[in-house]
Amino acid sequence: MSDWHAVRQTMRDFALSLPETHEDFPWGDRVIKVNKKVFLFLGIDEPTEKWNPSFGVKLRSEAHGHALTVEGAEPSGYGLGKAGWVTVPFQSALPDVELLLDWVEESYRAIAPKRAIKLLNSQAQSEADQ
Repeated sequence: MSDWHAVRQTMRDFALSLPETHEDFPWGDRVIKVNKKVFLFLGIDEPTEKWNPSFGVKLRSEAHGHALTVEGAEPSGYGLGKAGWVTVPFQSALPDVELLLDWVEESYRAIAPKRAIKLLNSQAQSEADQ
């Protein structure tokens, strides 16, 4: 997917399909939350003079280092980078969308309460059994 809008929409739809998630708009930014905590920052809907399209996820594994290899990616501001948050520009050469969705799921698992992760795991098991 070369259109960043389509990639962003795919990430949003996937994030909202995870257990106990909802969309919110703090500070005018689009975010996806689980249990009142953000696990995916999607920013504002269109670029401005001061804002370029990007997304933010919390990564702990080798995915953190991989995400930082995307051109323009950097540890997230406001001290979030110290906690593993990475901001990745949509208009860079991004990895395959499947990998981006893996990053969204990893961020979700880092933030979600145990009951929500159990629901996700049982959904995955049900799909594997079919």
